[in-house]
Amino acid sequence: MKLFRRLPAEVREAIDPGDRVLTYAEGPDGYVIAADRALYLGGERLPWFCVDRGAWDEEGLTVVTTGGRSYRALLPEPGRIPEAVRERVTASIVVNHYVPLDARGGVRLVARKADADRLVWEFVFDAGLDPDDAGLRALAEQALEETRRSFGV
Repeated sequence: MKLFRRLPAEVREAIDPGDRVLTYAEGPDGYVIAADRALYLGGERLPWFCVDRGAWDEEGLTVVTTGGRSYRALLPEPGRIPEAVRERVTASIVVNHYVPLDARGGVRLVARKADADRLVWEFVFDAGLDPDDAGLRALAEQALEETRRSFGV
């Protein structure tokens, strides 16, 4: 019995140097590859700190990025991809803190590990709040500074 399966050439060639394959699955549109630093899906490399969430159904995987873009991959046999996506997205989040801003709602402040020494912060405003509103933006920036101080990041 082999202890390690040999990676298919397509999987080895699809990943960037320095990324290490954790698991992969083949679907009708190609491979979905979960690596230590990114998810490879539909010919795209999505660093884990850019993946907001993944959802599964009987046909496959839908991934939504922090920028709101959605990706879909059909995976009749997903193998360990669901667990890897869940674990990697969760591991990328350092801080997830909700702050009320005014009577209309608040903002979720999310810090994600971009690499060993860099965090990327994201503002997720409640539905109905305009993220381009200068007053709300100022309140969110102030909340971010307070959150960074209290969490030490």
